[in-house]
Amino acid sequence: MAQTKEKKLHYQHSWIGNTIAHIVLVIISVVWLFPFVCIVLQSFRSYDPATEPGQNGGMVSYLVPHVFSLDNYKFLVDGSCQFPRWYLNTVIIALCVAIGNTIMVLMTSYTFSRMRFKMRTVIMRFWLILGMFPGFLTMICLYFLLKNFGLTQQGAVPGLILIGVASSGMGYYVCKGFFDTIPKSLDEAARIDGASRMRVFITMIIPMSRPIIIYTALTAFMAPWCDYVFASYVAFGYSKGYNVAVSMYNWVNVSDYQGYFTRFCAGGVLIAIPVTILFMCLQKYYVEGVTGGAVKG
Repeated sequence: MAQTKEKKLHYQHSWIGNTIAHIVLVIISVVWLFPFVCIVLQSFRSYDPATEPGQNGGMVSYLVPHVFSLDNYKFLVDGSCQFPRWYLNTVIIALCVAIGNTIMVLMTSYTFSRMRFKMRTVIMRFWLILGMFPGFLTMICLYFLLKNFGLTQQGAVPGLILIGVASSGMGYYVCKGFFDTIPKSLDEAARIDGASRMRVFITMIIPMSRPIIIYTALTAFMAPWCDYVFASYVAFGYSKGYNVAVSMYNWVNVSDYQGYFTRFCAGGVLIAIPVTILFMCLQKYYVEGVTGGAVKG
């Protein structure tokens, strides 16, 4: 009887705790999702003053549109603005940086994980210290360096790609931790059979490292996809070199704020869609990469 009562009390306490936890999670989810819901709804608000009397795409005091319309999305894609070019610039920069960054990080991480050479520990510690300094401290220096090579304004896209890939090997920490979990005996067996370091890396390590590769590529993709500060410096005054973040900020800051708010919301939705799809499809590997790389450093 005593054991039965203890089980009932334990069940009741567990049920109460789970209920409270779910209520808190629901509240947090609602608070977190509310701004996104507002943006999506406002992006479908009609831009035509004939259907929305007194409104011209500006901010309003209500959330649900009186008239749903695709006017804002049509404006973005019909060629009347440079949004398709800005979107293409963002895609090109993000993809090139993701590919280049991933290759650099993988090679650097494999080198530090498997090879032993002079100054190895010193270099790792030095890079770790450099990584503690915020990147914006070098923005002015990098801007003038890119300007001397013609990689600003008209050359903003290749300039941003170069900056995104350069020194990317310094972010080797998580990837190296993942490589450290792969038994070195596999490398040694392949080396005994005559395989080169490059062949071991490509044919053995890479196929077993899918989670960390996806994690590295996603994080590298997100940085230029959302970049505003440095992109605004590099492409300053040359609209054809803008990415989406810079161009959309100019819409609501320099241009008519009231007239471009709904278009800004529509652009935000189009920017969020690719990233959302990527994370939904690759979430499993992303989590495995984070947890795998954090096991051993």
